[in-house]
Parts: sequence; structure tokens; C-alpha cells
Amino acid sequence: MIELHGVSKRYDAGPGRRLTAVEDVSFTIESGEFVGLTGASGAGKTTLLNIMGAVDRSDAGTVRRDGVEVTALRGSAADRYRRAVGFVFQRCVLLPALTALDNVIAPVLPFRTGWNKRDRAADLLAAVGMSGREGALPAQLSGGERQRVAIARALINTPELLLADEPTGNVDTDSAASILDLLVGLRIEHTMTVVLASHDPQVAARCERLIRLAGGRVVGDIQLTGGESSASILRRISQLG
Repeated sequence: MIELHGVSKRYDAGPGRRLTAVEDVSFTIESGEFVGLTGASGAGKTTLLNIMGAVDRSDAGTVRRDGVEVTALRGSAADRYRRAVGFVFQRCVLLPALTALDNVIAPVLPFRTGWNKRDRAADLLAAVGMSGREGALPAQLSGGERQRVAIARALINTPELLLADEPTGNVDTDSAASILDLLVGLRIEHTMTVVLASHDPQVAARCERLIRLAGGRVVGDIQLTGGESSASILRRISQLG
């Protein structure tokens, strides 16, 4: 479970200016939910993901995950927390000199594990449809393939929480649909909580629940039903403001 209470974050925007990214945001995400953060660019989606993942700190409010106050973590405790969270970004930022397999291993390379890193990385690449491409360099992969490698990399520590920031933003329509299908399937298979940020309502409509942001504030929170048509979902999203 993830609980946000009164979370606010501001950034310096020049001499004497402060930019409000999120303002007094509160919501709870239950374990195993597939939640979409939706809203226009600049609405605060990425900032909230970064705060939930302990990549950034809020200026006010608290974030708790399974009883642990994430916003209070510092130093090695914050590092351990981040290693237990899977991150998927719009720009997947694979290391260009490493193969697909080695890119998946990279997050755990400095650490001792109780399992074989190469075997797990190969299994994850197979799970995301990249079997046979383990030795390919990022430059030899399409945008959709690179994002699949990035998803496998995010799962190397078997996280219970996956944070995905515009994961389909840099790929074509067919690849985007394939990546969303993959995230839905992996979430069920690995019993993960997934929080996906997207400004695209078509992408957001694949989630089970939508939290709409505008101007850094929550302006809507709706539950989606499995049998609902895409047109109905898009209409409900538009009504959130």
C-alpha cells in the first residue's frame, strides 16, 4: 500500500521565483492496483513518481509504503528502498556499450545476490519477448525493443512496486500497444503494484484506476471497469478536467 498525505513540491525557477510542481496531494494506492496518473504535461505526474520512488523529496507531506515513511528515508536506507522499486522511463537510457543482457544486469552488478544474475536477466528478456537478442547492443535495437529491455531491467530485483513514466512516449502506436500489453501481463504474473504516468488518455485507459492531475493538484479519481468501452473511458477522462 502507498499512502500520500498532503504532498507538496516546489522548485526554484529563477531569482525570487518558486514553481509549484505538486500541491497538497493525498491519495492511497492499494497493493496490486494498476493506477494511472494522467494529466497534461507539467501537471505533476513525474514529480509524484519521483517522490514515491524516493528519487526526490517532497517539501511537505508524507509518503508511506507498507508502513515505512518513504519521505523520512536518508542515505543507505533510501538507497535500499530505491533498489526495491522498479523504474521505467520514457527515455529508457540503456548503456550503449553494454549488451541487452548486461543492461538488465547493470542495477544489481555491484551487489551480492542469492540468485544467478545472468540466468535471471535471460529469463526476464525472454518474458518481455527479447529471447535471442541478449547479445544485441542498444544501437541495434528498435525503440520498442529498447523499452522492452528497460522493462526487464526494472524487474531484475523482483520489485513489488513498478513506477512507469510515459513508458510509451517514444515508440510507435503498435509498439506502445505491445508494451502496455506486456506491463498488464507482467503485473499479474509478478503480483506488482504499478503506477503509470501518461498524458495520453488512450494509454491511461488501460489502467484499472485513474488519478487526474491539473496544476499539481488531484482533480479526479475514477475506477475503471473491465467491460467498459474505450469511448466511454475516454469520455469519463475528459470529464475529469
